[in-house]
Amino acid sequence: MRVREVMTPGVVTLEETATCHDAVARMVRHRVRHLPVVGEDGAPRGIVTDRDLRHQLFAPETFRQIGTVSVERLMSEVPVSRVMSSPVVSVDAEAELGEAARIMEEEKLGSLPVVEQGRLVGIVTETDLLRKIVGEDACCADVETIVVSFP
Repeated sequence: MRVREVMTPGVVTLEETATCHDAVARMVRHRVRHLPVVGEDGAPRGIVTDRDLRHQLFAPETFRQIGTVSVERLMSEVPVSRVMSSPVVSVDAEAELGEAARIMEEEKLGSLPVVEQGRLVGIVTETDLLRKIVGEDACCADVETIVVSFP
């Protein structure tokens, strides 16, 4: 089975010029935990996760200011490029699904941006893999509750 058959197409992305506040807002709006960061050419430059944003919020220099400066302002002052993982680890759309799972396990990643000829075409997540394992007719909400994010 190919990654293309399991990936989520039409992935929600973020521009390199965005802030951490923009990332939080987009994650909440679209109910996602991983946002590929793309350049003007549509090529992935990095990826930012909900964990990256939490780490920024609780970084000593940021955490000390909570209560005196609004969280929105603190997160708006930090470019997403400062917290994103880069270079991004990705997988080709035609790769075998087992290859994607191996990369995710070895690199300890919850998702992989999917590329085709250098351009982002989707994302495959641990939830996508679990849905495939559990079966096509499994309730998506049940599968999503199984996913546990851990360090």
